Amino acid sequence: MPIEIVCKIKFAEEDAKPKEKEAGDEQSLLGAAQGAAAPRDLATFASTSTLHGLGRACGPGPHGLRRTLWALALLTSLAAFLYQAAGLARGYLTRPHLVVMDPAAPAPVAGFPAVTLCNINRFRHSALSDADIFHLANLTGLPPKDRDGHRAAGLRYPEPDMVDILNRTGHQLADMLKSCNFSGHHCSASNFSVVYTRYGKCYTFNADPQSSLPSRAGGMGSGLEIMLDIQQEEYLPIWRETNETSFEAGIRVQIHSQEEPPYIHQLGFGVSPGFQTFVSCQEQRLTYLPQPWGNCRAESGLREPELQGYSAYSVSACRLRCEKEAVLQRCHCRMVHMPDSLGGGSGGPCFCPTPCNLTRYGKEISMVRIPNRGSARYLARKYNRNETYIRENFLVLDVFFEALTSEAMEQRAAYGLSALLGDLGGQMGLFIGASILTLLEILDYIYEARDREGPGG
Repeated sequence: MPIEIVCKIKFAEEDAKPKEKEAGDEQSLLGAAQGAAAPRDLATFASTSTLHGLGRACGPGPHGLRRTLWALALLTSLAAFLYQAAGLARGYLTRPHLVVMDPAAPAPVAGFPAVTLCNINRFRHSALSDADIFHLANLTGLPPKDRDGHRAAGLRYPEPDMVDILNRTGHQLADMLKSCNFSGHHCSASNFSVVYTRYGKCYTFNADPQSSLPSRAGGMGSGLEIMLDIQQEEYLPIWRETNETSFEAGIRVQIHSQEEPPYIHQLGFGVSPGFQTFVSCQEQRLTYLPQPWGNCRAESGLREPELQGYSAYSVSACRLRCEKEAVLQRCHCRMVHMPDSLGGGSGGPCFCPTPCNLTRYGKEISMVRIPNRGSARYLARKYNRNETYIRENFLVLDVFFEALTSEAMEQRAAYGLSALLGDLGGQMGLFIGASILTLLEILDYIYEARDREGPGG
């Protein structure tokens, strides 16, 4: 029996449905695109904004007491946030800083400091010639005289050489130095370098920064110990008082870094004859902040910017340069202790900022009387002097480190940009529940509203 199979396939309807669906989807996407392009009004923006309270105050819906209270709460919170933000900004703009001292983890001391000493008497009386007295009359107060010992108004001498005068008439360290020991080893006048200051010819121990002597231990006996004879019989007699007249007897001492010149008339301390003076030092490494937190002189590259006449910048070098420029402007010359650079002075006020990285030495000074009765007789026999001379002219200076560690003191910004942003974010979240993205939403809406009003305007 034959079997008949009938198959009916409808392609037209099945193909038509996807086409209708695609057309419908295209229309819906077009409508969505047109809806997205349509500008939002304030109510629509407020209802979708992440700013807390804005939707309840400005969103769609009827106006009433509830919306008014929400608007009032929003404005109050906004005002409180702005007030707090203004206070935070004022505090940041004052650039507060604090000083952090860390003695718990000190750095090791690199080397022994430079020690500069000067006899308070600048010129030895026995070494002054008639010409020297004539040229130094304004400094010493001694009256010029001729060969017969009488003052003569018409005396004439060649132009003075101040370097030569200071070298010849200053106290010679080889004559003053009676004993010298550094860290248990003998030293002599050859271990000192000649330097000129307001006190004339002075001497610096351990002056070379390229070959600084190391410190092997702390405490007495591990530093520099010297015995000096100040030679009071060579002190100038006081004929009349001048600006440079000194009534003291002893030496002037400054402990400083090898990178800075001695500024001993301002920063030095006195050591009196008849005493042994102990100077316990502590190295302190200071770090200051540059602008806008502080006024220190910032580094240039890997080291401090150089100052004309000196290898490195320091406050002492800057002050000496300022003095040189003032003297140069007035009398077109310089004093011996001033930098050997006769460039034109600025003529204006001189400002010497503190370097951002500085090494200084704290000091504790104590003393005991010398000599005792037994040692006075011994020293008198040893140096062929009487005991009275020993008591009036001999002194001992002992400079040592308290410990082979240094203190670090550093200025730090007390309120930086990260702290300001954190506080602003906290205040913003507390009062208005906003963030940076919320601010971007508001700016985006303002830009959108401006474009909407642009063509109509």
